[in-house]
Amino acid sequence: MANATNPCPAPFLSEALFNDGGFVDGRLCQEVGQGLRCCLPCPMTDWAYPDEFNTLGEVAQWVAVAGTACCVFLLLSWIILPVEKTHRHYLSLCLTTAVLFMNLGFVIPLAAQPDECYDAITPNSMQTNSPCAVSGAFLIFGGWGGVMWVFLRSLSLHLQICWQVVVGRNFMWFSQATGWGIPIIGIIMALVFSGVSFRFGSTCHINHENSLADLWVPLLIFAGLTIFIQFATFGYCIKVYLASLADNSASTENSNLPSYTNSIRTMTPKQAYRRVRRVIQLQWRGIAIVLIIVTDVVLFSVVFVFQDNTVEAVRRDPSTALEWVACLAMMAGDKHKCLDKAGPLVVDMPTVGAVLLLLSINGLWLLLLLGRWSMVTGWRDLLMTVPQRNKREFVSVDARMDDLKKDTRSYEMLSRENSGKKMDDSVTPSVVTPISPTYSAYNTYSMRSPINGSGGDGGYRSPSLSRNNAPGEGTTSPGPRNYHDTANRSGRRTPDYFGSTARYHVPTRSFSSPRPPRSPPPTVTWDARDTYARASPLPDESPYGQVQGAYGQQPMGMNRI
Repeated sequence: MANATNPCPAPFLSEALFNDGGFVDGRLCQEVGQGLRCCLPCPMTDWAYPDEFNTLGEVAQWVAVAGTACCVFLLLSWIILPVEKTHRHYLSLCLTTAVLFMNLGFVIPLAAQPDECYDAITPNSMQTNSPCAVSGAFLIFGGWGGVMWVFLRSLSLHLQICWQVVVGRNFMWFSQATGWGIPIIGIIMALVFSGVSFRFGSTCHINHENSLADLWVPLLIFAGLTIFIQFATFGYCIKVYLASLADNSASTENSNLPSYTNSIRTMTPKQAYRRVRRVIQLQWRGIAIVLIIVTDVVLFSVVFVFQDNTVEAVRRDPSTALEWVACLAMMAGDKHKCLDKAGPLVVDMPTVGAVLLLLSINGLWLLLLLGRWSMVTGWRDLLMTVPQRNKREFVSVDARMDDLKKDTRSYEMLSRENSGKKMDDSVTPSVVTPISPTYSAYNTYSMRSPINGSGGDGGYRSPSLSRNNAPGEGTTSPGPRNYHDTANRSGRRTPDYFGSTARYHVPTRSFSSPRPPRSPPPTVTWDARDTYARASPLPDESPYGQVQGAYGQQPMGMNRI
């Protein structure tokens, strides 16, 4: 009933009673007389929907909180845990980040509990309410990012399956530029040319002005490209599968002819089917995520655009809502008796609830499809090993400065058997092994020379290894053995590759462990009597283990005829 203060019938309010603050274009008013405009109280959803609508919005916001927690868990796992536990990929990480931004558009209103209305008939906008600006920006940016990253994921899968292109670093930089660059441009255009306000529950959405040009049409174009690429990939997979069923030729893997299998044209249908099946087995989670997110975004876009166009049609032509307005005036503002009249003017509540829940549940889908049980075990191992990080570990003898004063013989890496020997003897043995078995045999069966002064019995014995023969022992022929031994004693030691492993030889001049210089090796002299000795019976065995010739000639020595 109208009164002197408010000439409009209940529940409507006169526009003249309020100033121009807030989002004035969001008012739903109708001119009923000369200079009299009556407006529906704010918010409009309280009059067009039942009371359960607000409860449905809160449920969607709490589901978004759970989805945000899932996204945070995935991001922390990909960042902190090793790659073998998470199998992270930049396409998955960036898509999860975009969904996290979109969920924040529902979480922020739940935490801030902003006032949807500036006054009794005017909703708030991003200029008059900061939570509205933040939630609307996150929702638009997250929606743009989700569409772009599912588009890039479907494009990557299409290139791998249909064109056998291995996407690499160039595609990664292209994805980063387009996956974040286009959403940034989109959010700037949406906020500058349209703005956001409370129009559809407690979350701010884009206004009607220029919204088709700066948000909905570009968003739906990329969503349509994603769907087209995805179905083109599915069509190729079906074609390859049907071709493999009709292929009866032997596989090139079982033939003896060389083949080049890196080209699609040279691959048999069965080989192509095996390759496609392998890729799908590895990427089916990503395919499912692409279909889910692009379906949610497209459904939300269609529903919101339809709702926006319906409200604008009522604002431009109030006669379309005359029956509902008359019902509210006759029932003195009892909305429950007029809900059936408001049905054709708004989207039904089950559809709105389904859209809100589908948008807020994307984080749960990401955890189910991109998460792995190894992430849980990885966090368990990480948290259990943190208290043990302060324990001392076994390291090398010279790795810790605090252990330099301790006895180094307590380490297992050093041998305790040589504790009574010098360092030089424990590292480099005094006895040098022969260079080869042939040389060893040559030392054993070296050429023999007659012994002077042995009683004339013609006895033979091997020459002494010493260079300083005692008087009366006779002289020996300077053979190869004497030469090599001299070389060894002079410091030129050849490692034995056929015997035991050669050890490190400490250099003679070492400033860390000085030692007195060795005595010079004795001078080796040559006695002419060894060469021109009297002929004697030859031994039965030659230096090489074979019987000598009839003339007793030694193949490696000088003989007197």
